[in-house]
Amino acid sequence: MSKKILIVDDEQNIVTALEFLLQRSGYQVLLAQDGVEALKQVEQHVPDLVLLDVMMSLKSGYEVCQRMRERADWQHIKIIMLSAKGREAEVNKGLSLGADSYVTKPFSNKDLVAKIDELLASAAKPGGT
Repeated sequence: MSKKILIVDDEQNIVTALEFLLQRSGYQVLLAQDGVEALKQVEQHVPDLVLLDVMMSLKSGYEVCQRMRERADWQHIKIIMLSAKGREAEVNKGLSLGADSYVTKPFSNKDLVAKIDELLASAAKPGGT
């Protein structure tokens, strides 16, 4: 069974490119355009990994990450935060809220897919986190 990845971003060009790349890499892709929709998708589909934009309407990526980490049944879901905000304070905030990785925009699609593969492979190993 292919792994499910939820892309949460309000920039359609990023969503379209990532959706294509991830599907080509064999992943099942789910989409959300804001934080509220993201939490609904996580509730309904329990993805293996969430690509989470920081700056969105309704709920920020930080809020979504925090809500996800508050639920014991979602602890296994990997979170990669995506943001144009690359200052150390923003990166630290994302990681302290429970994100597994923080990637600044613009990013290399190839490098991002490699990071996704790496996180999902580590989760699949016995004792992986």
